[in-house]
Amino acid sequence: MLSHCFAITFHNTEEAVWLPEWSQQASMFHKPVTPGEFHFAVIVITILAYLSAFYFFYKPESELAKWFFIGFLGSMIVNAIFPHLITTILMKQYAPGLLTGLFLNLPINTFIIVRMFQNHYITWKELIISTIAVGSLLLTLIPLLFKAGGKMASSREPK
Repeated sequence: MLSHCFAITFHNTEEAVWLPEWSQQASMFHKPVTPGEFHFAVIVITILAYLSAFYFFYKPESELAKWFFIGFLGSMIVNAIFPHLITTILMKQYAPGLLTGLFLNLPINTFIIVRMFQNHYITWKELIISTIAVGSLLLTLIPLLFKAGGKMASSREPK
């Protein structure tokens, strides 16, 4: 569980440092986003990842905890491929988050999922449905978090 938190923290930190600037020229693949918008969103997403891990750690008997956690794991695996790898290939330019996505999120999350399969703790159906559900939730949340982050950042600007 801690390895999942480590991986997503490094991944989201990599994105937080370089993605806002990168997004200014990558409008075909990512709407331009300000640092304030992105930093707020990435902090909330990171907190949700930690909550999923700790909820599962403390309540492993809970189906909701299990689905939330494996959905997050699966979503971060998908995220390493699309958008990061696909965007890098299509743009022929590095997309922030690719290295940590491929070399941290992908192997660590895959390892955790494989162990859960080996222990007969999850099924393919659970993994697929939870990945789609959590991934959809995150994709819905991200633009809302950008908007909230933008409002927070603009409210702090001197008038």
